[in-house]
Amino acid sequence: MPRTRPSTRHADLGDEFYDVVEAAQFPKLIVRYRNQRWARRVGLDGLDDAEWTAHFGRFEPLPGSYEAPLALRYHGHQFRVYNPELGDGRGFLFAQLHDLEDGRLMDLGTKGSGQTPWSRGADGRLTLKGGVRELLASEMLEALGVDTSRTFSLIETGESLVRHDEPSPTRSSVLVRLSHSHIRIGSFQRLAFLSDTDNLRRLLDYSIATYLPEVGSADIAQSAAAFLRQVCENVARTGARWTAAGFVHGVLNSDNINITGESFDYGPWRFLPHFDPDFTAAYFDQTGLYSFGRQAEALAWNLTRLGECLLPFASAEALNEALAAFAPAYRMEVVTAMLDRLGLKARGAEPDSALVTSLFTFLAQSEAPYEQVLFDWRGGTLSGARAADSPAADHYNSEHFDAVRQGLADYLPAASEVLGHPYFARRTPRTMLIDEMEALWAPIAEDDNWAPLNAALAEIAEMRAAYGNEIAV
Repeated sequence: MPRTRPSTRHADLGDEFYDVVEAAQFPKLIVRYRNQRWARRVGLDGLDDAEWTAHFGRFEPLPGSYEAPLALRYHGHQFRVYNPELGDGRGFLFAQLHDLEDGRLMDLGTKGSGQTPWSRGADGRLTLKGGVRELLASEMLEALGVDTSRTFSLIETGESLVRHDEPSPTRSSVLVRLSHSHIRIGSFQRLAFLSDTDNLRRLLDYSIATYLPEVGSADIAQSAAAFLRQVCENVARTGARWTAAGFVHGVLNSDNINITGESFDYGPWRFLPHFDPDFTAAYFDQTGLYSFGRQAEALAWNLTRLGECLLPFASAEALNEALAAFAPAYRMEVVTAMLDRLGLKARGAEPDSALVTSLFTFLAQSEAPYEQVLFDWRGGTLSGARAADSPAADHYNSEHFDAVRQGLADYLPAASEVLGHPYFARRTPRTMLIDEMEALWAPIAEDDNWAPLNAALAEIAEMRAAYGNEIAV
């Protein structure tokens, strides 16, 4: 693998930050998905099937990276209840290597790779359905312009698992995700909880040097506040992109928020059928804490917990000022993200905000299909003919849409190719509502038929290219 640029950077933190572990040994290994686009991006596209299985099913080390996997240590708030017994309970950091295109350090982390010291009595496994769900979430979000972890590999492992939320026994899998960072808010919380200021400072310095060098300073107070502000802006951008995608993560615990803002770890996710602030993803979220309309609030709450961890290094006043960057950044990023979804050229803060506000008002009043509306009006009023033939056309004839139509009339497409892709010749967009996801899983569960899933992934790839979110390889 001469093209790879491997790393063991995370080990520089020291063994107080992780536990060296072994992967589970699985009875069989069947590759169900390999992300050849991103394998090319990190120099692993030349692996044959046997090599792929060896590295991502048996977890034989990648040359130049870790000789043994690292289960990372962290704490976190789960539904706002602090849990000091978290950590990588069914996953680990398997390898690090660099993106050959932009030089970023990337992590290959696992889900379902076996027990660790942090498994808390669980089996450390992942159901095959859970792996398929994460694959669909990450592919859809990438296509819609969200900074997300990528599902790198999904391998069925031949075990039968018992789960209370799936018909059991159910099939098992091990997933590998490619991410920019696995340093979470919970990584800082653990050290603050332990009053381990030395290692907390080590983690802060490492995080800045490795991921956010632009905020570094010889003055630790200045660095800590600048770091917090940058994390707030990173997280705000991702939360805004979720809003524009109509996505509900479902479990916005502080151990699921990382410092680069990258979206990751998809369990009970959902996409909106129509605009509904109260729409929740997880059946166990009975109070709607992480509902669609409260996701920004949840992110801000978690960021405040990060700010508390940094109090040994900067004043409360400076950290509060940094935290105050989240709300305006989120509002700005929502406008930017919605214009991106519509493929429109920005006109200025005031008219752009007015257009997006009128669009959300229409979506709330009409209950029109969320993704259909953004699909129909991509390119602005140039899309009028397509919108007239849309399944949602009746919604556009209502008075609720008048303000949107008037606003769109002042906008031009961001680029001439906005509407040129064959994807926009469709009558309806590719969506991934819960019933669609279940319909893709049913043939796999019943007949081991992967054709519908593979067809859906091909459609998502077409959507990714149409929206200009294809990677350069």
